[in-house]
Amino acid sequence: MFEFSIQAKNGRARTGTFRTPHGDLQTPVFAPVGTQATVKTLTPAQVEETGASLVLANTYHLYLRPGDELIAALGGLHRFMRWPHPMLTDSGGFQVFSLANSRQIDDDGVTFKSHIDGSMHRFTPEKSIRIQENLGADIIMAFDECSDPNNHAYTSIAMQRTHRWAERCLQAKRRADQALFGIVQGGVNPDLRAASAEFIASLGTPGIAIGGLSVGETKAEMHAMLDVVTPLLPEDKPRYLMGVGTPEDLIEGIRRGVDIFDCVLPTRLARHHAAFSPEGRLNLMNAAFARDERPIDPDCDCYTCRTFSRAYLRHLISAKELLAGTLLSIHNVRALIRLVEEIRQQINAGKFEDHAPLLLKRWQNNASRK
Repeated sequence: MFEFSIQAKNGRARTGTFRTPHGDLQTPVFAPVGTQATVKTLTPAQVEETGASLVLANTYHLYLRPGDELIAALGGLHRFMRWPHPMLTDSGGFQVFSLANSRQIDDDGVTFKSHIDGSMHRFTPEKSIRIQENLGADIIMAFDECSDPNNHAYTSIAMQRTHRWAERCLQAKRRADQALFGIVQGGVNPDLRAASAEFIASLGTPGIAIGGLSVGETKAEMHAMLDVVTPLLPEDKPRYLMGVGTPEDLIEGIRRGVDIFDCVLPTRLARHHAAFSPEGRLNLMNAAFARDERPIDPDCDCYTCRTFSRAYLRHLISAKELLAGTLLSIHNVRALIRLVEEIRQQINAGKFEDHAPLLLKRWQNNASRK
């Protein structure tokens, strides 16, 4: 059911097809994040129009509200949020990591305090799998421990715990229509990353995720860890770099053999009035855009760029109209999906490795506001 076939390779970059019960994913692929069973400010039809084929939902948040058992009773996440295409859920591990002052980790699992009402809860590998089976996504994640990348001694402990938890997740999994991905951890330590990649690869999961990056380390450190990990992973399994999604990150990740990406960045930037652009990241609150009749990007084919000017978008932002967030989200999500589509074409043509420096130059200023 979950077959992955490679179509073309160019350097370490590759294009492929990953089959799921809700459709085929053409890789490399970028997935917008629908934390609460919704991509913020967008309807499912609008997400579809951006070209998105995969959406991520959040296990921790949906467990707390409205509850995974309720979603299961209502037919599962695809039916609940009316998304008919492939879907991925994380394990809750990263969200628990982010609750540094209100959680307690032991070898069996994690006890944590809800950020909503302060109530106490416990996740174990088995419970994470049970929640994700109730949610019903096509791709689910093993429960892992993400740790401070700069503490080698503790990162080693967390990595070994992640490995044991991955084995427990495999034993707990019951649904054949879900692909469980193991997660590589190890911080920014090459020795730990290599050991984790080899262990997770040995489990034979249908795909492998790379976690614990984009959590405070430098870009150079992230790239170095990908250089360590991806050559050790099976060629015939998709590789998923969790929570990474600037244009530069997509280009550099694909260069290193990554197939799947997700990130909240495009919709988060939209809510803060920012837009991806080949000119650099635009802050559309700037007075310079008040009379600017150009679209955000004249080469972009999204609804926002086909229809509205920068001046109109600035007006919406100044007037605090909710439509601003929707229109900017449409553009930002489409910008990343267009980039990945372009890269797929270049890999298939055998040209990506030569074009990557030009792509990086085109998108390099999107790391900061303009």
